[in-house]
Amino acid sequence: MKKVLAEVLTIGDELLYGQTLDTNTQWIGEKLSELGIRIIRKVSVGDLREEILKALAEASGRADLILMTGGLGPTKDDITKKTLAEYFDTPLVMNLQALQEVKALFESRNRVLTPTNEKQAELPQSCTMISNTMGTAPGMWFDHQGKVFVSMPGIPYEMKAMMELSIIPKIKERFSLPVIYHRMIQTVGIGESWLSDMIETWELKLPSHIKLAYLPHAGKIRLRLTAFGNDYTTLEKEVDEQVKQLLPMIEKYVYGYGEITLEEAIGQLLVSQQKTVATAESCTGGYLAHTFTRIPGSSRYFQGGLVPYHNELKIHVLGVQRETIDSFGAVSEQAVREMAEQARKLLQADIGLASSGIAGPDGGTPEKPVGTVWIALSDGQQTYSRKLSLTRDRMINIEYTTVAILNLLRLTLIGFIDQED
Repeated sequence: MKKVLAEVLTIGDELLYGQTLDTNTQWIGEKLSELGIRIIRKVSVGDLREEILKALAEASGRADLILMTGGLGPTKDDITKKTLAEYFDTPLVMNLQALQEVKALFESRNRVLTPTNEKQAELPQSCTMISNTMGTAPGMWFDHQGKVFVSMPGIPYEMKAMMELSIIPKIKERFSLPVIYHRMIQTVGIGESWLSDMIETWELKLPSHIKLAYLPHAGKIRLRLTAFGNDYTTLEKEVDEQVKQLLPMIEKYVYGYGEITLEEAIGQLLVSQQKTVATAESCTGGYLAHTFTRIPGSSRYFQGGLVPYHNELKIHVLGVQRETIDSFGAVSEQAVREMAEQARKLLQADIGLASSGIAGPDGGTPEKPVGTVWIALSDGQQTYSRKLSLTRDRMINIEYTTVAILNLLRLTLIGFIDQED
């Protein structure tokens, strides 16, 4: 079976100027990977006719499928549609279906359709119109000289809806795709190189049609197993068998499978054990509480949180002993342990969590440099504390500290706390 190769072309000056972050390519890459399509290149160009034409010509020489995003707005700086008409040597014409859909969208929002917006329905004559259920700019599908070109809006939620509802089904019809099966294993609390060394023998024995990828992010590592073959059920069974062999080696680091987040997995544990948590955050400034509460249903286990950033609040509101702060400092094991214990008592939770540290980029000392963080957990029977030595980047330190606290909670809930490295 011939491999299907794809290229993603993002269009817009705002991408090159750094004014807009390109999240579309990452999402498109994940979706194409699920189909067994390999992206071989990503290209970003500005709103320049010559550069768009050049990028299209080059992409058609490399890829079978060219996916474009951006440049489809109603203003004069959005030139993608006009440039595509030139590239495919076809006139722009009013597409009646597109016009009807744009009118219906404006009517549903009680807005007047202006002449400028009406021009959104003008499309290259040779394209197949792709409906945009979330906006006014239709997508375009071109089947040209054995290659497929697809143009979509750059707005992420419009592009995603268009891909899932229309374009992915058309891709499946147009191309002969391999059977592919993915399994994602979510891990936390171990570095990439240590994890690689731990499972090296198992990894080297993987069958040639099953590939392993390490995907690290903010203290967590996703292990992605990808199997290629002719039968989905067979691949699923083969991957299941590999996971069974792998799990005993890394069990205490695995918090879930698929796309589950660490906070979702912990929420499920708390609900199943009927336990509640409360937080007292200094250096993380409420980020831990935010991480809990962005999960629907978190009110079942999250009691609340305090952000006693100033030392006087740690003493007078939270109840940390002044002698502790005076003797050891706010960034200390003694202080953070009291913070966790007091948070549990004050907010009437089963478990109290706390953070205190020097997030940076300044404020450090030779004894306590930037990136020095203490975290703690108190469950009414035991109080556990850990020291972290992180970076000089403030946001990275906040994120990594939050992950470390969540992992400390996870290990406590699953009974691995005394076995932590």
